[in-house]
Amino acid sequence: MRVRETALPGVLILEPRIFPDDRGFFLESYNRRVFHKLGIREAFVQDNHSRSNRGVVRGLHYQLGHPQAKLVQVVRGRAFDVAVDIRRDSPTFAHWIGVDLDDAVHRMLYLPEGFAHGFLAQSETVDLSYKCSDFYDPDGERGILWNDPDLAIAWPIEGLGPVVSAKDAALPRLSQVAASDLPVYSAPEGSPE
Repeated sequence: MRVRETALPGVLILEPRIFPDDRGFFLESYNRRVFHKLGIREAFVQDNHSRSNRGVVRGLHYQLGHPQAKLVQVVRGRAFDVAVDIRRDSPTFAHWIGVDLDDAVHRMLYLPEGFAHGFLAQSETVDLSYKCSDFYDPDGERGILWNDPDLAIAWPIEGLGPVVSAKDAALPRLSQVAASDLPVYSAPEGSPE
Protein backbone atom coordinates (compact mmCIF):
# COMPACT_ATOMS: atom_id res chain seq x y z
CA MET A 1 0.00 0.00 0.00
CA ARG A 2 1.45 3.34 -1.05
CA VAL A 3 0.50 6.35 1.11
CA ARG A 4 0.50 10.00 0.12
CA GLU A 5 -0.05 12.77 2.62
CA THR A 6 -2.27 15.70 1.66
CA ALA A 7 -2.37 19.37 2.60
CA LEU A 8 -4.76 18.38 5.41
CA PRO A 9 -2.78 16.59 8.14
CA GLY A 10 -4.27 13.17 8.77
CA VAL A 11 -6.15 12.98 5.46
CA LEU A 12 -4.35 10.39 3.34
CA ILE A 13 -4.46 9.11 -0.22
CA LEU A 14 -3.92 5.36 -0.30
CA GLU A 15 -2.90 3.45 -3.41
CA PRO A 16 -3.18 -0.33 -3.12
CA ARG A 17 -1.05 -2.73 -5.11
CA ILE A 18 -2.96 -4.08 -8.07
CA PHE A 19 -2.27 -7.54 -9.48
CA PRO A 20 -3.68 -7.65 -13.03
CA ASP A 21 -3.79 -10.70 -15.27
CA ASP A 22 -5.78 -11.89 -18.28
CA ARG A 23 -8.80 -12.60 -16.04
CA GLY A 24 -8.97 -9.10 -14.53
CA PHE A 25 -7.21 -7.99 -11.36
CA PHE A 26 -6.89 -8.53 -7.62
CA LEU A 27 -6.24 -5.94 -4.93
CA GLU A 28 -6.37 -5.86 -1.16
CA SER A 29 -8.44 -2.81 -0.22
CA TYR A 30 -8.24 -3.26 3.55
CA ASN A 31 -5.94 -5.16 5.86
CA ARG A 32 -6.05 -4.17 9.53
CA ARG A 33 -2.38 -4.96 10.15
CA VAL A 34 -1.23 -2.91 7.15
CA PHE A 35 -3.46 0.01 8.10
CA HIS A 36 -2.26 -0.07 11.71
CA LYS A 37 1.34 0.20 10.47
CA LEU A 38 0.24 3.27 8.49
CA GLY A 39 -1.17 4.84 11.67
CA ILE A 40 -4.82 4.20 10.79
CA ARG A 41 -6.03 2.41 13.89
CA GLU A 42 -9.80 2.88 13.71
CA ALA A 43 -11.98 -0.15 14.11
CA PHE A 44 -14.31 0.21 11.14
CA VAL A 45 -17.81 -0.89 12.16
CA GLN A 46 -20.01 -0.02 9.18
CA ASP A 47 -19.64 -0.25 5.40
CA ASN A 48 -21.78 1.96 3.15
CA HIS A 49 -22.33 1.81 -0.60
CA SER A 50 -23.97 4.53 -2.68
CA ARG A 51 -24.79 4.68 -6.37
CA SER A 52 -25.01 8.06 -8.08
CA ASN A 53 -25.69 9.20 -11.62
CA ARG A 54 -23.47 11.62 -13.51
CA GLY A 55 -23.55 15.12 -12.02
CA VAL A 56 -24.86 14.11 -8.59
CA VAL A 57 -23.22 15.92 -5.67
CA ARG A 58 -23.55 14.36 -2.22
CA GLY A 59 -22.42 16.19 0.90
CA LEU A 60 -20.79 17.81 2.65
CA HIS A 61 -21.70 15.46 5.54
CA TYR A 62 -20.38 14.77 9.05
CA GLN A 63 -21.62 13.52 12.43
CA LEU A 64 -21.43 14.93 15.94
CA GLY A 65 -21.59 12.75 19.06
CA HIS A 66 -20.57 9.69 17.07
CA PRO A 67 -17.97 11.11 14.65
CA GLN A 68 -16.83 8.91 11.81
CA ALA A 69 -13.44 8.39 10.27
CA LYS A 70 -13.97 7.17 6.71
CA LEU A 71 -12.09 5.10 4.15
CA VAL A 72 -13.59 5.97 0.75
CA GLN A 73 -13.16 4.23 -2.60
CA VAL A 74 -14.91 4.18 -5.96
CA VAL A 75 -15.63 0.62 -7.07
CA ARG A 76 -17.27 1.65 -10.34
CA GLY A 77 -16.89 4.86 -12.32
CA ARG A 78 -15.15 8.11 -11.45
CA ALA A 79 -15.78 10.70 -8.71
CA PHE A 80 -14.24 13.88 -7.36
CA ASP A 81 -14.03 13.27 -3.61
CA VAL A 82 -13.73 16.14 -1.12
CA ALA A 83 -12.63 16.44 2.52
CA VAL A 84 -13.08 19.70 4.46
CA ASP A 85 -11.49 20.38 7.85
CA ILE A 86 -14.31 21.68 10.06
CA ARG A 87 -12.61 21.15 13.45
CA ARG A 88 -12.81 24.29 15.61
CA ASP A 89 -9.35 25.75 16.31
CA SER A 90 -7.64 23.55 13.74
CA PRO A 91 -4.71 25.21 11.93
CA THR A 92 -6.35 24.07 8.66
CA PHE A 93 -9.95 24.98 9.58
CA ALA A 94 -12.10 25.53 6.46
CA HIS A 95 -9.36 24.15 4.16
CA TRP A 96 -10.30 21.42 1.72
CA ILE A 97 -8.75 18.90 -0.63
CA GLY A 98 -10.26 17.21 -3.66
CA VAL A 99 -9.09 13.87 -5.03
CA ASP A 100 -10.03 12.00 -8.19
CA LEU A 101 -11.11 8.47 -7.32
CA ASP A 102 -11.91 5.89 -9.98
CA ASP A 103 -12.14 2.19 -10.78
CA ALA A 104 -8.95 2.23 -12.87
CA VAL A 105 -6.33 3.39 -10.35
CA HIS A 106 -8.30 2.25 -7.25
CA ARG A 107 -6.93 5.08 -5.12
CA MET A 108 -8.70 5.51 -1.74
CA LEU A 109 -9.13 8.50 0.56
CA TYR A 110 -8.86 8.24 4.33
CA LEU A 111 -10.52 10.98 6.40
CA PRO A 112 -10.07 11.02 10.18
CA GLU A 113 -12.87 12.22 12.47
CA GLY A 114 -13.66 15.91 12.25
CA PHE A 115 -13.82 16.30 8.48
CA ALA A 116 -16.86 16.90 6.30
CA HIS A 117 -17.08 14.66 3.25
CA GLY A 118 -18.73 14.93 -0.13
CA PHE A 119 -18.29 13.90 -3.75
CA LEU A 120 -19.31 14.61 -7.33
CA ALA A 121 -20.18 11.72 -9.67
CA GLN A 122 -18.25 12.30 -12.90
CA SER A 123 -19.07 9.15 -14.88
CA GLU A 124 -22.49 7.89 -16.02
CA THR A 125 -22.75 5.79 -12.86
CA VAL A 126 -20.61 5.88 -9.73
CA ASP A 127 -20.59 3.21 -7.05
CA LEU A 128 -18.83 4.60 -4.00
CA SER A 129 -18.04 2.42 -1.01
CA TYR A 130 -16.80 3.62 2.35
CA LYS A 131 -15.95 2.22 5.71
CA CYS A 132 -16.97 4.16 8.85
CA SER A 133 -15.44 4.03 12.32
CA ASP A 134 -18.80 4.55 14.06
CA PHE A 135 -22.41 3.78 13.31
CA TYR A 136 -24.74 6.19 11.56
CA ASP A 137 -26.52 8.38 14.12
CA PRO A 138 -29.49 10.33 12.72
CA ASP A 139 -29.48 12.69 15.73
CA GLY A 140 -25.83 13.58 15.11
CA GLU A 141 -26.19 14.05 11.35
CA ARG A 142 -24.86 17.43 10.19
CA GLY A 143 -23.68 19.04 6.99
CA ILE A 144 -22.23 22.06 5.21
CA LEU A 145 -23.49 23.50 1.93
CA TRP A 146 -21.58 21.82 -0.91
CA ASN A 147 -20.98 25.09 -2.78
CA ASP A 148 -20.32 27.34 0.23
CA PRO A 149 -18.65 30.39 -1.39
CA ASP A 150 -16.38 30.85 1.63
CA LEU A 151 -14.89 27.38 1.08
CA ALA A 152 -14.62 27.94 -2.69
CA ILE A 153 -14.29 24.23 -3.49
CA ALA A 154 -13.23 23.85 -7.12
CA TRP A 155 -15.84 21.25 -8.07
CA PRO A 156 -15.26 20.14 -11.69
CA ILE A 157 -18.98 20.51 -12.48
CA GLU A 158 -18.83 22.07 -15.93
CA GLY A 159 -21.34 20.23 -18.10
CA LEU A 160 -22.41 17.95 -15.22
CA GLY A 161 -25.42 19.64 -13.65
CA PRO A 162 -25.11 19.55 -10.65
CA VAL A 163 -27.87 17.39 -9.18
CA VAL A 164 -28.23 17.99 -5.43
CA SER A 165 -30.88 16.65 -3.05
CA ALA A 166 -33.24 19.16 -1.45
CA LYS A 167 -31.79 18.17 1.93
CA ASP A 168 -28.19 18.89 0.86
CA ALA A 169 -29.19 22.11 -0.94
CA ALA A 170 -30.66 23.41 2.34
CA LEU A 171 -27.49 22.84 4.39
CA PRO A 172 -25.91 25.94 5.99
CA ARG A 173 -22.68 27.62 5.02
CA LEU A 174 -19.81 26.86 7.40
CA SER A 175 -19.96 30.43 8.77
CA GLN A 176 -23.61 29.84 9.75
CA VAL A 177 -22.93 26.71 11.80
CA ALA A 178 -22.88 27.21 15.57
CA ALA A 179 -19.54 26.39 17.20
CA SER A 180 -21.35 23.77 19.30
CA ASP A 181 -22.27 21.96 16.05
CA LEU A 182 -18.64 21.61 14.93
CA PRO A 183 -16.08 19.02 16.03
CA VAL A 184 -13.17 20.20 18.17
CA TYR A 185 -9.55 20.00 17.07
CA SER A 186 -7.13 18.00 19.22
CA ALA A 187 -3.44 18.44 18.50
CA PRO A 188 -1.69 15.12 17.76
CA GLU A 189 0.26 13.65 20.66
CA GLY A 190 3.76 15.04 20.90
CA SER A 191 3.03 18.13 18.82
CA PRO A 192 3.22 21.66 20.20
CA GLU A 193 -0.20 23.23 20.85
